[in-house]
Amino acid sequence: MHYAEDLAPNAQAITALFTITFTTSEGETEGTLIGAMVDQMLRDRQDDGTRVFTATDNGTLVGAVLFSPLRYAGDPRTVVLLSPMAVATTRHGEGIGQALITHALNVLRNTGADIAITYGSPVFYGKTGFSPIGEDMATPPLPLSFPHGWIAQSLTTEPLTPLQGKPTCVPALNNPDVW
Repeated sequence: MHYAEDLAPNAQAITALFTITFTTSEGETEGTLIGAMVDQMLRDRQDDGTRVFTATDNGTLVGAVLFSPLRYAGDPRTVVLLSPMAVATTRHGEGIGQALITHALNVLRNTGADIAITYGSPVFYGKTGFSPIGEDMATPPLPLSFPHGWIAQSLTTEPLTPLQGKPTCVPALNNPDVW
């Protein structure tokens, strides 16, 4: 298995991975929504700072995760938002997602990111160091459908303290349907 930051991502293959994975797990409407979001994130990534990490097995894409800037007005810390994440449905349960996230967080930590936040399963993401946070710790960019899924971790030796100011996310994630 090879885990790496993908500096020249194959947008078509990555978008297809997300579309198929989310269609299988959440239904066609969600698969289409997430596929379109990923497509936009990949098109805009040079302008907005989105970073793409992939897992490949013998040259075949089996997992991908995107991290984008989450900027808090009035807070100097560098915050990244993990969203979305997908592993090929035929490869679930092999630890690929956890290994890919761990690899990505190490790269982000080493390149100056201070905090990682995501919106997802506290059980799954807890295995890679994420813990539930309240909206008083980090205001989400849009209202959350499931506030218990708002989770974060410090990527430095400093404990997580409240982020200051109104947050802004990349345009592709500025959609209430994904929150």
